[in-house]
Formats: sequence, C-alpha cells, structure tokens
Amino acid sequence: MFTRRLVSRYTSAPSSTLVRPFSSTQWPQKDHKQHEKAPALSDIVPGQIEAFDKKQAQFRNDLTARVKQQREQERTRESTTAATTDKNSSSNVPDNAVTPLSGEGLGSLSTATGEAARKDEASNKKKPGSGRLSSLIYGTEEGREMDREIERSFSQVLARGKYVHSIVFHEVKPSKVDEYVELVGGWYPKMASMPENKVHLVGSWRTEVGDCDAFVHIWEYQRYEGYHASLNNIQHHPEFAAFDAKLKKLIKSKKTSLMQEFRFWPTSPPRQLGGLFELRSYTLHPGNLLEWETHWQKGLAARREVMEGVGAWFVQIGDLNMVHHLWQFADLEERRARREQSWNVPGWGETVHKTVPLIQTMKSRIMVPMPWSPIA
Repeated sequence: MFTRRLVSRYTSAPSSTLVRPFSSTQWPQKDHKQHEKAPALSDIVPGQIEAFDKKQAQFRNDLTARVKQQREQERTRESTTAATTDKNSSSNVPDNAVTPLSGEGLGSLSTATGEAARKDEASNKKKPGSGRLSSLIYGTEEGREMDREIERSFSQVLARGKYVHSIVFHEVKPSKVDEYVELVGGWYPKMASMPENKVHLVGSWRTEVGDCDAFVHIWEYQRYEGYHASLNNIQHHPEFAAFDAKLKKLIKSKKTSLMQEFRFWPTSPPRQLGGLFELRSYTLHPGNLLEWETHWQKGLAARREVMEGVGAWFVQIGDLNMVHHLWQFADLEERRARREQSWNVPGWGETVHKTVPLIQTMKSRIMVPMPWSPIA
C-alpha cells in the first residue's frame, strides 16, 4: 500500500502561493517520426510497477521541494512588504490622528460591519435541533452536519475561478488516426509554448478501451477572460486556418466542455511517470454536485493512499452535472490491485456507499498519453 501522498501538502496549499505559470512546460523531446504512428496500449511494457513507483516518488519529492521553496519566497515577499508599509504609515500619520476601525467607511463592504452582522444574526437565530420537532425537521445529527458541510461547500464553490479547464473530445476517422497525430502533435505544443496565447496544455491522450479512436485534450486557462483571450489569439495566428481545415477532414466529431477543478484537488503539474490513464466520467442527478463534493473530499484522502490522481473537474458549460476524474497507473494489473486495496482503507467504502445514489450514469476510458503530452 502506498504511504500517504507527500503531494497532499500541495493540494492543501493556498492558491496564491502556487500559481501555475503558463508556457513553462518542458515538452518531451521526441523524434518527429514518432508522431507518425499513434501510441497504443500495446506499447506499454507490463511489469513496470517498480519503475513507475520510483518515478512517482521522485515526482512527489520534487513537487514538495518546489512548494516549500515557493512558500518561503512568498513569506519573504510578505515580510518585506509589511515592513515597508509599516515604515511608510508611521512616517505619514500625525501624532493626534485616530486610527479607524478595520473596514470603517466601506459601507456594506466593511469587514467589521459584516462580522458584526453575522454575530448579531447568530445571536438571534434559534439553534437548530433545540425544538421538540427537531428530529423531524433537521433529521439526525449526521444529517445536520451534512447540511453544514454543504453550506460551507456552497460558499466555496462561488470562490472557485482562478483556473478554467476545457476538455476536448475528438472522434477521429479510423483511417486518419496517424495523420491526425502528426497534425495535432505539431500544432498543440506550438500553441501552448507561446506566452501570448495564455494557455497551458494539461495533457493529450488516445482512448484505447472505451470510445476507440477518440482523443482527449485538457487545457488550462486563467479564468474565462483568459479562455476568450486564448481563443481569439490562436484563431488569428497566420497558420490557424490551414490547421483547422486539415483537422476537419480527419475527425468525425468534436465536443468541448468548460470545467473547473475541485478546490480540494488541484490539477497535477507536468510529470512523466509512464503507464496508462483512466478517465472516469460521472453524470450526476441535477442538484447533487455539492453533496458529491462533500463526500468525495473525505473519500479522496483514502483513495490517494493507494492511487495516483491527476485531477478532478466539474463541468460548468457543456455536459452539465458531469464530473471527470483522471487517474494514472503503471498498467491494467496495477489498476486492478490498487482499486482493490482502496477497500481496505478506512473511509473509502462509506464514500462509495453515499455517492452511488447520486449518479445517473458512469463511464470509464483507458487512455495512453500522446508523445507531446506534458502529463504522461
């Protein structure tokens, strides 16, 4: 069984200290001829779990070191800024000045006013469960705790917005797969490497079990403003029209959804561990996303002890009520073993028990990374 992920420190870190830079991906150095043939599941050599685990451990250690360094730099900047501010403030405030309360003069935006209002509201509100009908109205204590979790989760959903992700599905004509790989393999890394495009390619994969000859690409943008800016800039590239015309001749369909990552599971930075990937897609019953998130936040800690996650996203525009999880394994045998081990970790069984009723449909795709994929 895996030990608890060192990278969990990364997932719990404040987003302000871990801004993922664009166009910083170290693209895999591949011979151009390798793009002529699409990668396949048969290319993966079985029995490489030890090598996979070693790369995984190195990735986690490096990531933890980078996070620590970023935090130290952030603290240094904050200390310097605070010292400068204090010095300037003390030199500009007259001796008879009166220091205002925090937030004073800001009206409804005042933090002091908001805090006072919350305290006043709390003092006037009857505590749930104190009446004789509490068992009927509020349910069990577990139910009340769930309500509180959902309320907290809802407030945090509104704050999600630093990154927007798009997931693009291309259904490629079987006879055009290799031509598609060569075309996209020359275009996508080029677009992602241009800083003015303000876009980061998370990864590209080919589906081998599931919708065969379907390719999946995940992109990352700085909010919706960045998404619009990226589309506009790329479409005005002098070579875009030729690329788009060729692409339309190679694919049967294209589907795009815009997503955001769950706050408790930031998308992984680039890494090269090898192996294969599983994209699990769940269509939830409408209105159940927040409850799903609450249960999964608890269950993910258990799952991460035995499985290597890449990211989790919920769709905001496109296939609504859809959630995607992406996992990485050395091979299919390791996938089987890790999933079985999950049931031995306390908390995972309860997560499954509580989330299954929330699901309408579920789908699994086994995928292999493309030669240019930053996560592979």
